Amino acid sequence: MKIIEILQVLVFLAILLLLTPILGRYMADVFLGKKHVLSSSLGWLERAIYQCCNISPEETSNWKTYTLQLLFFNFLGFLVVFLLQIFQAHLPLNPQHFSNVSWDLAFNTAISFMTNTNWQSYAGETTLSYLVQVLGLTVQNFLSAATGIAVLLALIRGIRNRGTDQLGNFWVDVTRSVVYVFLPLSIVMATVFISQGVVQNFSPAQTVETLERESQTIPMGPAASQIAIKQLGTNGGGFLNTNSSHPFENPTPLSNLLQLIAILLIPFALTYTFGVLIRSRRHGLAIFMAMFILYLAGLGVSLWSELGQNPALLNTSFMEGKETRLGIVNSILWSVSTTAASNGSVNAMHSSLSPLAGGIALLNIMLGEVVFGGVGAGLYGMLMFVLLTVFLCGLMVGRTPEYFGKKIEAPEMILVILAILIPNVVILLGAGISVILPMGLSSISHAGPHGLSEMLYAWSSAAGNNGSAFAGLQANTPYYNVGLGLSMLIGRFSVMIPVLAVAGHLSSKKVLPLASRGFRLDTPLFVFLLIAVILMIGALTFFPALSLGPVMEHLLMKQGVLF
Repeated sequence: MKIIEILQVLVFLAILLLLTPILGRYMADVFLGKKHVLSSSLGWLERAIYQCCNISPEETSNWKTYTLQLLFFNFLGFLVVFLLQIFQAHLPLNPQHFSNVSWDLAFNTAISFMTNTNWQSYAGETTLSYLVQVLGLTVQNFLSAATGIAVLLALIRGIRNRGTDQLGNFWVDVTRSVVYVFLPLSIVMATVFISQGVVQNFSPAQTVETLERESQTIPMGPAASQIAIKQLGTNGGGFLNTNSSHPFENPTPLSNLLQLIAILLIPFALTYTFGVLIRSRRHGLAIFMAMFILYLAGLGVSLWSELGQNPALLNTSFMEGKETRLGIVNSILWSVSTTAASNGSVNAMHSSLSPLAGGIALLNIMLGEVVFGGVGAGLYGMLMFVLLTVFLCGLMVGRTPEYFGKKIEAPEMILVILAILIPNVVILLGAGISVILPMGLSSISHAGPHGLSEMLYAWSSAAGNNGSAFAGLQANTPYYNVGLGLSMLIGRFSVMIPVLAVAGHLSSKKVLPLASRGFRLDTPLFVFLLIAVILMIGALTFFPALSLGPVMEHLLMKQGVLF
């Protein structure tokens, strides 16, 4: 690596680490209902939403009511996006006169944005009108991200509470997340992106004549406003087909750095918020360190692989599928960040990554995207692994497993295992069925292990609510649109519902006396054990599949065989 490339990585990480406690403390004040820097300027908007929607902010609910409200809210979001697409041709703000979207693609896209996945089986600039992009997709980028934070807050209250079944108010949690966190940050980011050259207008696409006297269509549209929340909300869906590798979405080195920061900013900060809310910043730091170590390990392996040489191509570098203006290091920094954070946006094509770098991107998703993960979703997923680690440690030392003084018993562990394993089952079952069905195999563009990796990546991205892809898979077919849509649905709610149930169980428990407590949760030993549990589950579940995909492709590449 060159000095400038090392500095780019260090500056990126330094800015994130500097902003983490600042934003983390601010979000803690927001979610605790305390006065904060935006209370006076945006408080009227919060109150107006409560009045318009007839919400009583003082009301609280148990985990079952909280879950029903969440499911109803998400169903409405799905319905709106689905209907906007299938009636697109008859609605305004459609200067390109795009036709209605097919039912299977509309189904897939509506679920994708409702679940914070943002898997895209379409090209935005040639398929969706500006109305669908703004009123459908951009709105869901805000609301799906806020839903993830709401579930995390419910789990935190379950840990904090003593002998009560009340987990808070879902509507208040969503409103505060949008009004005080996502909206102000998105306005700032979008303004900066516009200054850097990201398009933001409602003009129709422009047809121009090139220097070669050929015609070319230049896409227009309200991109900057969608890109800001797509990164901050770890959504990832691009306004344009090639996402953030397109110069209209990501035109300059500054826009690239800011989008990278936006991807990880809130997941980083939420670990600090968590520590403040549970009154144990040291435990929050321990969880952060476990995530950070896994992130750095993945980044290191990916950079080592990509900065090497490809013996099958006369020892040239891995520049295929990358923007020359961004280079290898920025591309790998993005690929590791976007898969660690459940974002899914790209500034290079993941299918063209070296086998090991592509394997790391795939592994980040397969681990449950708990290496920071999506906003809210990554941390509550990690807390399921924390509870599993605490339970195993308690059994090993012969003490009753407990978490912050609350016994971890069989009902909680059943829910934890369901939350961890169901997405894994969906990945392996979906990929397994696809490799034996002609309609699954017909979409693969490459033979051998890379073709298997494409399929594994698609099902992992859907079930893990990531949304990125090995784009060689032709996913816009009824089989993949419906199959991946159901996978996204199961992957999202098969984790959320058990998490809320765990929150309800913990909330109603009483706290054990301090003298009877055992394993400490803020030590390097705990960090090591947590990482070990995450890797063991990932290795045991996916090692055979990864061996037949990225690992085999890497070994064959060393022998001069490419796919």
